[in-house]
Amino acid sequence: MYIIQNAFQNVLRNRGRNILVGVIIFAIITTAVVALIINNTASGIIDDYRGRFGSEVTIQPDRSQLQGMRYSGSSGGASSVTGSAPAQITPQQYLSFAESEYLLDTVFTSSQMVGTDEYTSELTACGAEDEDDPGMAGGAVRMYGAGENWIQPSFRMLGDEWKDFTEGMRFIADGDGRMPEADDECIISVELAALNGLSVGDVITLGGSGGITADGEEIPNNYYTLTIVGVYNDLTDESGSGGGMAMMGSGGGGIRIPPAMNRRNEILVTFDTIANHSRGGVMGASVAATYYLKDPSMLDAFAAECYAKGLDETWLVSTDQDGYDTVVKPVVGMKGITFTFLVIVLILGAIILVLLTSIAVRERKYEIGVLRAMGMKRGKVALGLWSELLMITCVCVILGLLAGVIAAQPVSDMLLEGQLEAINSAMNTGRGPMAGQAVMMRLGGFSSGYTALDTLDVSLSAATLFQILGIALVLATAAALAAVTRITQYEPIKILMERN
Repeated sequence: MYIIQNAFQNVLRNRGRNILVGVIIFAIITTAVVALIINNTASGIIDDYRGRFGSEVTIQPDRSQLQGMRYSGSSGGASSVTGSAPAQITPQQYLSFAESEYLLDTVFTSSQMVGTDEYTSELTACGAEDEDDPGMAGGAVRMYGAGENWIQPSFRMLGDEWKDFTEGMRFIADGDGRMPEADDECIISVELAALNGLSVGDVITLGGSGGITADGEEIPNNYYTLTIVGVYNDLTDESGSGGGMAMMGSGGGGIRIPPAMNRRNEILVTFDTIANHSRGGVMGASVAATYYLKDPSMLDAFAAECYAKGLDETWLVSTDQDGYDTVVKPVVGMKGITFTFLVIVLILGAIILVLLTSIAVRERKYEIGVLRAMGMKRGKVALGLWSELLMITCVCVILGLLAGVIAAQPVSDMLLEGQLEAINSAMNTGRGPMAGQAVMMRLGGFSSGYTALDTLDVSLSAATLFQILGIALVLATAAALAAVTRITQYEPIKILMERN
């Protein structure tokens, strides 16, 4: 008890010297708090996005294979592809891949461009009512490779595309049915229902155009007979993802989109409604699946299993590394800067602190000699000096935590802004690692660019707090040991003789 009381009195008695030591410790602790808060928050975000992008599997054609493909003109003015085009993935393969033990979840989607002919219901698509614009009424120009019974698409059937419903952009109109639960059930937009006088319980028939096989044989059209079980309100933009296929109206009234790309003409069904009818050569039909791994490290095993199940070697099974790099790159750079800065500050701060405490203790050599002469052992002398530094450190930890928490967010914003500017500058000059690379979404969807994180909300976590306490304890202990080691080498009588 005497040692603790004496240490407390010494802290107050040598205020000037201890304030200088306290300032150094405070600066180290504050810097460590800011750096660790940013570093740990960045690490959490990096791990989170690594799990997201590393777990979602992308299956896309090998770019080296695509580079060998050539385009040649046709007599109809369209273009055809020659060369080693990748073999298409069949719906059966998508389903077989989903049976893998390495997958946590699989999300299936399907789509089919459909229209009307003499064998279907007489329906008018939204945006195709203008009789003065026959080109728009048809929904699309005739595609190269289509059969003689070509059905121009005016509608788009989507299987298991419920994202807009979960996000609140679409919802079943009050009293107008329910969501599809069985195959060959559908829901349509309020606008499409009103335009054609349709209601819940009505049955409609639509057709998907066939094509021509490589041997020149014509594939028959695909027809769907659907029962309307619901009508939905739609808050999405009509152009949706089809804005890139907009056309100029014949009257020069501005840009218009083909009815098949108008979101009011989307007919929503179950996945199997389309997948059960899908077959090679049906133009405009597609089936896709998004696979999620249990762990990103299982990618190679899952890829090997897909190839064993018949996936052509021209397809690559990968995670979205480009998307991950684009989103997280600024945070990774910021984490590296803060970690490097933290190491430098700790090393230099510890050296300065050891020198200051060594000088301070040398000035107290006589005091230590008296204590040793009175019978106090070396260990207790060291404990007294360590207690003094620990008391100073405790005060500095409290003040440093407060200052660090306040400064962490502004420093984080400044570092992140600097990283974003550096990346943008590298991208604009074409020297960045991501320059010229397009980031692709999953197979079956539209290509989309990811944007880098431009905000990072930092906060003090329990892990960071324990790290700070550990750093403070190590600093106090290192300074005390370095100072005491040299002093305790002398015998008490020798210290007193030097004083005399």
